[in-house]
Amino acid sequence: MTGKPQNAEMPFLDHLEELRWRLIKALGALAITVILSFVGLTQIDLIGILARPILPLLHGHKLIFTHPTDSFSIYMTMSLTLGLIAALPVIVYQAWAFLSPALYRHEKQVVAPVALGAGLLFLAGVSVAYFGVMPLALKWLLDFQTASMEPLISGLEYFDFLFSMSLAFGLCFELPIVVLALTALGIVTPMFLRKYRRHSAVLCTFIGAFLTPGDLIWTTIAMAVPLYLLYELSILLSTIMYRRRLAASGPTVPDAGYRAPA
Repeated sequence: MTGKPQNAEMPFLDHLEELRWRLIKALGALAITVILSFVGLTQIDLIGILARPILPLLHGHKLIFTHPTDSFSIYMTMSLTLGLIAALPVIVYQAWAFLSPALYRHEKQVVAPVALGAGLLFLAGVSVAYFGVMPLALKWLLDFQTASMEPLISGLEYFDFLFSMSLAFGLCFELPIVVLALTALGIVTPMFLRKYRRHSAVLCTFIGAFLTPGDLIWTTIAMAVPLYLLYELSILLSTIMYRRRLAASGPTVPDAGYRAPA
């Protein structure tokens, strides 16, 4: 039994009215969490915490600001980010409450694990960027042809770089979720992913070199190795999803099982 959608017959205008209230509640929660985040962040040395990857490379100097609103802009960006993260459970719940009556039971069972996995993978990507890649990339960049120059780093530009790197890594770490969705839609199969393992290794190396400014060795490895491990995880998740689809439609295919690379 997969269950049937519960609100398939709800009038269109009722759908719009419900959607409007769901959006109002989600935006209200976001506004509250952003305000609370800003108030809380102003009580700590946020800039000092986020600047830890670069401070040892400034030889006792501090980040500078060139505009009166630079510090405020940094705090507002972090308040929006933290507020969004804090409000995410409410936003997800409102979206779930609106969509779940139209989903089948087997579809509902995968939503929560996928959403949790996506959040954890994004946080893992941000952590790799902050704790691993940023120190390596900054050390190389600040030592590159600087014998006749003194580093004078703007705080706003540094944080733009930090946020861009963190976002890039967070999104790249969503690869297993993307592959899982493509498998569920029947666009890719585990056999296809296993066939292009070697190609994926080259692609991961290229992406690592492109996204991580640095010495082209350690920073590239810091990005390429986790990406390839995520590709292997994607094959495993794709195999599980593929078998579930086959079980619902017919006999399984012997070649669909996960195999570790030779």
